[in-house]
Amino acid sequence: MTCFERFKAKFEDLPKQIPIFPLPGALLLPGGQLPLNIFEPRYVNMILDAMRTETRLIGMIRPKDEESMEDGCALFKTGCAGRISSFAETNDNRILITLHGVARFDLLSDDLTDRGYRQANVDFTKYKRDFTDEPNEKIDRAPILADLKQYLKRCKMDADWHMIEGAPDYVLVNTLAMVCPFSCQEQQALLEAPNLAERAKIISCLLSMAAHDKDCRKKQ
Repeated sequence: MTCFERFKAKFEDLPKQIPIFPLPGALLLPGGQLPLNIFEPRYVNMILDAMRTETRLIGMIRPKDEESMEDGCALFKTGCAGRISSFAETNDNRILITLHGVARFDLLSDDLTDRGYRQANVDFTKYKRDFTDEPNEKIDRAPILADLKQYLKRCKMDADWHMIEGAPDYVLVNTLAMVCPFSCQEQQALLEAPNLAERAKIISCLLSMAAHDKDCRKKQ
């Protein structure tokens, strides 16, 4: 058993309630890694409370209004739960963590806790395949690589093609989804894509459109 397998959650053990972190501009996908710098007192409380649980899960979810971080702001229905896989304190009372994407969830309801953050009732049922399918799922890599090359050339950006071409399909697709400067609605569509092949098609389409955008470089 590897260290990762030891801490990997089982689908049947996923909790029905998790703390949620409404954060504009951040996308977490199953199997992905998301570093976060936590400094607001309410979210420091959230991390400390999550670290006391067996699963160490936090739900990343996006506000529908990217400008809003209010306690009652409207949220998209679908988010992604991540396990705290690394944790470090700083001298100025911040916490640096990395979340490892576990599975997507549907938001059923949420309430504000007395610790200042939102606790949600969630349903993982639709996303059981997040635990099994993506590492073995195959895609047609040619279109997405061609569109990526065109996009990078148009935006005058470099990339490590040896690493890109050697990456497994699910790593390639999910990494592009998380690091490319897509809009809020585009990232949400990538999160909600039913499988890796559909997510790859969306990315290919978005890269192709962005490559023909006159303001490509301004969006980096």
